[in-house]
Amino acid sequence: MSSATTADGETRASGWFARDLTASVVVFLVAMPLCMGIAIASGVPPEKGLITGIIGGIVVGALAGSPLQVSGPAAGLAVIVFELVRDQGLSALGPILMLAGLIQVVAGIFRLGGWFRAISPAVVHGMLAGIGVLIVIGQFHVLFDEKPLSSGLENLMAMPGRLLGLSPDLRAAELALILGLTTIAVMIGWEKLRPASLKLVPGALLGVVAATMVAWLLGLDVTKVTVPENIAAAVSLPQSGFLAQFGNPAVLTAALAIAFIASAETLLSAAAVDRMHDGTRTDYNKELRAQGVGNLLCGAAGALPMTGVIVRSSANVQAGATTRLSAILHGVWILGFVALLPWLLREIPMAALGAVLVVTGARLVNFNHAKHLFKDYGILPALIWAVTLTLVVAEDLLTGVLVGIALSLLELLPHLRRLKLKVDAHDDADGRTISLVGAATFVALPKLSAKLDAVPGGAAVRLDLTRCSAVDHTCAELLRDWSARRRASGSAVAFDGATGRLAALAA
Repeated sequence: MSSATTADGETRASGWFARDLTASVVVFLVAMPLCMGIAIASGVPPEKGLITGIIGGIVVGALAGSPLQVSGPAAGLAVIVFELVRDQGLSALGPILMLAGLIQVVAGIFRLGGWFRAISPAVVHGMLAGIGVLIVIGQFHVLFDEKPLSSGLENLMAMPGRLLGLSPDLRAAELALILGLTTIAVMIGWEKLRPASLKLVPGALLGVVAATMVAWLLGLDVTKVTVPENIAAAVSLPQSGFLAQFGNPAVLTAALAIAFIASAETLLSAAAVDRMHDGTRTDYNKELRAQGVGNLLCGAAGALPMTGVIVRSSANVQAGATTRLSAILHGVWILGFVALLPWLLREIPMAALGAVLVVTGARLVNFNHAKHLFKDYGILPALIWAVTLTLVVAEDLLTGVLVGIALSLLELLPHLRRLKLKVDAHDDADGRTISLVGAATFVALPKLSAKLDAVPGGAAVRLDLTRCSAVDHTCAELLRDWSARRRASGSAVAFDGATGRLAALAA
């Protein structure tokens, strides 16, 4: 090998390492306030979220099937964890997470990852919107230095009383609210006004820093974050008798719910991350196994459950990450920070973290997605979205998701006699042709997804839909995202026989 070739290889290696190192710092800065805020929204001490962030970075980052996805505590699970801790106690969370992690590992081994992608987008986005509403109305009370109440409806009904109880005397509640509003103003203002050269500096971090500085400089008497001197003290290893809890039906039900929701959120996040870059595609079953190992470890350590999270993952991609090293290093930085600077975390006002979660929750409520469902697919998907959201807020997360899935089955009724979909792929002189024969519904999505993902990069693709009798909105969204990603990478995609909702894709 010539010296020029060696030098070129070293330059490329140093280039990707520098990009991953920079990206890891950006993700670390995004992750720190979110890890603590999500823990508080879940009704557990903030250090529990930090431990999950460390495991999600170092362990899951090394094992992940989606190299650029970042894992950690997720707002999407905060509500269900809050209810579990309230009803069964913090000690039950460990066995529940260990069992949920085991379920995920088994699901990955049996290659069930593709089935989680078959969940109706209307259900998933309705669930996320409902979670967003619950986070906003729960963390609204944290802005006043108070704890959230026990249910979404109680939190909602108590909101007017909080506002009417304000006084001009600048008591603790008023001071905390000022700090929370300062955090929100800095976050939103920075994201709208920041210069292009500083676009990677997260608004959440600046908001928390601003509120912390105001509280410190003025010596405000508000509730602040409590973390132990030694992060190892936050690890709660399983106690004697924890195995007996695996026989508790409530533990099994909770584990199934967390495994299902965490897996769906992770794999949907991974699909979104794949749309952001042209690198290695996600191995969904490998990602599922990695998440299972992570949740097993989180359960053993008494921490929060984890998922792949889109906020940190998108920050990772936008910061220029090229390999899994960035996700791993962000976990190392969290570990180093909480080990060396715990006193700094104890200066952060709780209201500032509540404010971060208020903004995060509000962004989960995406009415544009509901408009898109109604405009492109009709009343039923939009109704599924609305019913799922309403039941998540009014009842609980699992009820909302299960009812949403049940409603999505109504889309199968017109096609019950021809549910089978045949997907034929063959190469010809112009590239690869994929023919669909039958009804393309969410039942057939794993098969369709596997055929689409098997197309080599750069190859021209022709989708023959002349014998496809129907396409539901779940498969239509899959085809939309897949064709957009192929075209963005420079590959030609053509549709033959596309009608109705797919005609726009053909154009």
